[in-house]
Amino acid sequence: MDVINSSFGGRRRSRDTRLPPGQTLVDDWPVLSAGPTPNVDESRWSFSIMTEDKVTHRWNWDELHEVGVEDIVTDIHCVTHWSKLDMAWRGVPFDRLFEDVETSYDYVMVHCSGGYTTNLPLEDLLEGQAWIATEAEGEPLSQEHGGPARLLVPHLYFWKSAKWVLGMDMMPSDDPGFWEQNGYHLRGDPWREERYW
Repeated sequence: MDVINSSFGGRRRSRDTRLPPGQTLVDDWPVLSAGPTPNVDESRWSFSIMTEDKVTHRWNWDELHEVGVEDIVTDIHCVTHWSKLDMAWRGVPFDRLFEDVETSYDYVMVHCSGGYTTNLPLEDLLEGQAWIATEAEGEPLSQEHGGPARLLVPHLYFWKSAKWVLGMDMMPSDDPGFWEQNGYHLRGDPWREERYW
């Protein structure tokens, strides 16, 4: 009688407990984009938040940095199944940007250069969970990775960390953005594998 014990099949690598289900670790940083890479110059870049009362809060490059930058070390998880751990970022927290924003709406639509959009609940941007990132791994963000500025929302799949971000509008309901209209989940929690509808 044959016996199959725990050593059958050779020695297995233990799985990193920081990897959500269905994810694989990578050492490089893959580049995935929905369209051509925009060329956005810092001198012409600005970021705005528009409320339901049509009040627009706007920061240019220097004004954004005057709000106060933070250093962040976090893991990122792409819906295409790769994860990268312990990435170093620098960015401005949304908690500070929203300090003077008066709104009763619970959702935002993010707008980016090139027309890309993505929707987010406001609660996923606050309480130290999200930033406008301008540096990664000690370097300014390259154009292919969303430079000069992108969202960083590391607790959601990385398509929510929109590249080439320009602004956001407050919304009363969770209307879908670009990928969400094309089959991706409205929220995108990697630990629940919220990949698609």
